[in-house]
Amino acid sequence: MPRMLDVSDAVRAEIGDEEADRLLAGENAPGSYDCTSCRTPGDSEQERTSTVLFVGDETAVLAFAHASCLPSQVVQVTEEQLQGAVRSIGGGTAGSGAAGSAAAGEPQKAVPEQAVLGVTSGLVLIEGELHPALVVEPTSPIVRPGSTGTGDDFLPLLIEQGFMPLTELASVPPVLHGWSVLLAVGQLHAVLQPSASGGQPVAWWQAHQPLQVADSWRAAANKHQQVLMFAAPVGSIGRQPREDLLRESLDKAAANGKLVAAALPLAGT
Repeated sequence: MPRMLDVSDAVRAEIGDEEADRLLAGENAPGSYDCTSCRTPGDSEQERTSTVLFVGDETAVLAFAHASCLPSQVVQVTEEQLQGAVRSIGGGTAGSGAAGSAAAGEPQKAVPEQAVLGVTSGLVLIEGELHPALVVEPTSPIVRPGSTGTGDDFLPLLIEQGFMPLTELASVPPVLHGWSVLLAVGQLHAVLQPSASGGQPVAWWQAHQPLQVADSWRAAANKHQQVLMFAAPVGSIGRQPREDLLRESLDKAAANGKLVAAALPLAGT
């Protein structure tokens, strides 16, 4: 039975017409899968599904995602990310969300593991003016791809991308060009980052279902045409029920050297 698959021209060019046609005919495509973006189950027989090709230095891996989460595309990743995922699959880890060989003779099909990121929206007062903010905190430590250590590299990885360390929230952080916050119809959809291949931006964080934001937050975002993104390691901020408590946690994290930030241009309205 043919699957409800989307295979973009970029993916087809990488895997070849023969493999693409087999996927569209349902020969190599899975029925059920775990979405490579939101990590929840999908069914290519019941819902539109995107083919996502992860390409490393030597390995290419085909994965699947809800079309509502990601479009069909080619994503450049490090070889360490791909090989680490292959080792985890070989060790018996289930639910990789990947299937189908994207390279001749490829023995394993896997997809890079993605961190679970908690995202909170709120208004932050800086220099007498309210700014829309997103506060990002992982649910567990983030290690550098390919690393065997047990430390937390979340902030160093973001600093390498251009985020600035903060010791206090005294001024608006500089704009990080190439990154953006996707807001549509009053809902938060994604934080986008530059593509490694130089093409369209890709999702650094994607909401499984668009998140409703407060009217005051959206109004501030439209006024400034940018959103401040703050990021802290696991355990630094927590889920705060009020914006004053959120600000206290941000100030504390900054004072402890555990906060980075950037102003991200607004994409959408």
